[in-house]
Amino acid sequence: MDIVASFLEKSKKLQSRIVLPETTDDRIIQAAKRIAADKIARIILVGNLAALQAKGLDIDGEWLSVVDPADEIVLNRLSERFYEKRKAKGMTQEQAIATLKAKSHFVGALLVDEGSADGMVCGAECTTAETLRAAIQCVGLNPKSSIVSSFFVMKTTNPQLGNDGVLFFADCGVNPDPNPDQLASIAIDTATSYQQLMHDEPRVGLLSFSTKGSADHPMVDKVRQAFAFVKARAPELAADGELQFDAAIMPAVAKKKAPDSPVAGRVNCLIFPDLQSGNIGYKIAERIGNAVAIGPILQGTKKPVNDLSRGCSVDDVVYATAITVLQANS
Repeated sequence: MDIVASFLEKSKKLQSRIVLPETTDDRIIQAAKRIAADKIARIILVGNLAALQAKGLDIDGEWLSVVDPADEIVLNRLSERFYEKRKAKGMTQEQAIATLKAKSHFVGALLVDEGSADGMVCGAECTTAETLRAAIQCVGLNPKSSIVSSFFVMKTTNPQLGNDGVLFFADCGVNPDPNPDQLASIAIDTATSYQQLMHDEPRVGLLSFSTKGSADHPMVDKVRQAFAFVKARAPELAADGELQFDAAIMPAVAKKKAPDSPVAGRVNCLIFPDLQSGNIGYKIAERIGNAVAIGPILQGTKKPVNDLSRGCSVDDVVYATAITVLQANS
């Protein structure tokens, strides 16, 4: 878990403001205490001040603060902002108010959007779909992205892989079957995320069951087209596709299958062609290969919003918060 320790130490130097909206969950309360005590981030909680103090939280206003959506001034400010964003989609002011009263993660996302918070961590109680909905409707997409996607930081036991054994796998958590345009966006966004978190050059491989024309199939064509989009949009990026997994990470195999590739055998950002292969791939690496999987971490929004599993631990919340801090400062 040395990569996690690195993320935690880096986040302590930045003192960013991260909102945790799901304050009815005890794991969030315990994580908030730890994060504030260790000065990993300045935490903003969404809820009632007296109720949160009753849970043993020391609301000092510096490392722990509270935004109460029942406060009329707060509710009016945020609901007006939400209404302006969604009125073209048919939302009324009454609906905006009702949403914020019922859904604390929309309050949190609007705090990020208006700049009161630098990022949000959510999902202990909300589904991924609910977290994504708040992120997209309130924070919006990064202008350079066409889709919200996710990646896992995979810490393997082989220091020869990636950056001292660290690889990024994408997209293993959000998009079931991205089209070539979306797959290209996922590849470029993952490269950006790798550079932000690892401070190392990303080397991107778009994965397939074919390497550089060894097979022909519509599924391979999708990856080839996605790679063409990547090169058109980010010609400076070290990338290649289509590559089989072994050709992407093993120099000896790459020498035989893709000798002219700029990245084959040295890929540190592995882009899976669909969610099915990505989800299977990271779980095989985790369960059989003994890799540590950190994530899924979201990317593609204007400001960072990260999703938790509803089965998350307190540690998971702390780690996701540290990563959100690093994303907010990149």
